[in-house]
Amino acid sequence: MITDLLALRASERPHAPFIVTLEREYSYAEIQAAALRFATRLAGEDIGKGDHVALLAGNGAAIVIAWLGICLRGAVAVTLNNQLIADGLRYSVDQCDARVLVVDREWEDSRATQLDARQIALPRLLIENDEVFLRSLDGLAEAEPLRVPASAPCTIMYTSGTTGLPKGVVNCHTAYMATGCATVQALAITRDDRVLVFMPLYHVNPQMYGVMSVLTAGAALLVLPRFSASTFFDDAIRLGATGCTFVGTVLSILVARHEGERRDHGMRFFFGGGAPGPVWREVEARFGVRVHEAYGMTEVGGWTTANTVDDFRFGSCGKPRLDLEVCIVDADDRPLPAGQPGEIVVRPREPDTILLGYYKKPEQMLEASRNLWFHSGDLGRFDQDGFMYYLGRQKELIRKSGEMISPVEVETALRGMNAVADCAVVAVPDAVTGDEIKAVIVVNGETDPASVHAFLATRLARFMLPRYIEFIAAIPKTETEKIQRNKLQYLDARVHDLKSGQRVAP
Repeated sequence: MITDLLALRASERPHAPFIVTLEREYSYAEIQAAALRFATRLAGEDIGKGDHVALLAGNGAAIVIAWLGICLRGAVAVTLNNQLIADGLRYSVDQCDARVLVVDREWEDSRATQLDARQIALPRLLIENDEVFLRSLDGLAEAEPLRVPASAPCTIMYTSGTTGLPKGVVNCHTAYMATGCATVQALAITRDDRVLVFMPLYHVNPQMYGVMSVLTAGAALLVLPRFSASTFFDDAIRLGATGCTFVGTVLSILVARHEGERRDHGMRFFFGGGAPGPVWREVEARFGVRVHEAYGMTEVGGWTTANTVDDFRFGSCGKPRLDLEVCIVDADDRPLPAGQPGEIVVRPREPDTILLGYYKKPEQMLEASRNLWFHSGDLGRFDQDGFMYYLGRQKELIRKSGEMISPVEVETALRGMNAVADCAVVAVPDAVTGDEIKAVIVVNGETDPASVHAFLATRLARFMLPRYIEFIAAIPKTETEKIQRNKLQYLDARVHDLKSGQRVAP
């Protein structure tokens, strides 16, 4: 179990830092004791083996303690996006069968009223802030851990799909521990490292790349509440960071925000995916930090290929992990030779190293697992030396600032607006966010871009709101009524840019 690693580190190095925030450090022994006491708190809510507990909280020590405490009860931590609102929030809480919600003060004050009557009745355990949360556990006894097999589910994380509602990816303890080991090996992480994370801890990136590599090596996890380009390097210096996980947009923002060289820090690696080639070069040249580009998904061990300290090729996503098999296949699932583009598919060489399934969606899992391969829906190719190159998405997901967004979800919300007769949502490229969202609308009456934005702002999380709006006479479709999205992925004077308040310049 994941918590066996915590117990081992707390025994070996009880006073060594495990979680570090801008406010203070928390040792391995302190986090273990707090997690055991939180497990006792969960027992008081009758949470036991296999029960689902939803986490809706921002970054900090408390969310890590809660997650580990859930594991100590043999339960499943459902790490939900704490920015979800309206139908997206209600759907996720219902679909995951949560019996208890662990929420922070910001969520409680801003989103709790959007739950339905049944969901409001669920027990909610409040994280006021890290220090108050820890003090609230002081009077509780440390629980006796409930053991489950390493192959038992430990988390559910939701990922968007092209056919509508998000899918809950079920991962087990073994998958987490395998990714922790693979990350430590790839980056040569030691107990002296201090790994910085700022992405929301409901994401696979900080969970598997960050928490698990740190637990595996006995290192320290530095947790920022959010990404700030202006303070990033100062925070990294203050916290003593030696490395950081990322999504490609972050590096693009850093390069744009910081001119000239910035080498007064102790970081030696960035680990993640989506770094554009020119940005990759600038980060290494100006900041002196090696970019370890990887490819992965929540479903397949977090990451499947990566550039490591020993095997590195600029522009590639590196070579496959030793415990996973990665292949490029054609439309009939037949392997393609080096140089030929096709779909990226993955399967484990070791048991339980990829997802156990999609929660309560067996049909989607069956569809994704054709011919004994998990199908990513992404395009790639291998070179002659076994390095993989990511070529784009075969599916229609929009990847904006590390968030995977289904156009169907945005379209469904749009169709609730009386003035919308038909619509389509597509990705358009952006140098900073990777993708931006464009909504193309056939109107039924009169409306304007600001009204569309105001309508969606009450129904969708902020990261799902379109930046670009275009009004059109008809949505291009095939004879079988499928949207021809490729015909809508342009930006010109026909398109309104909500960021600038003007039409796109020709």
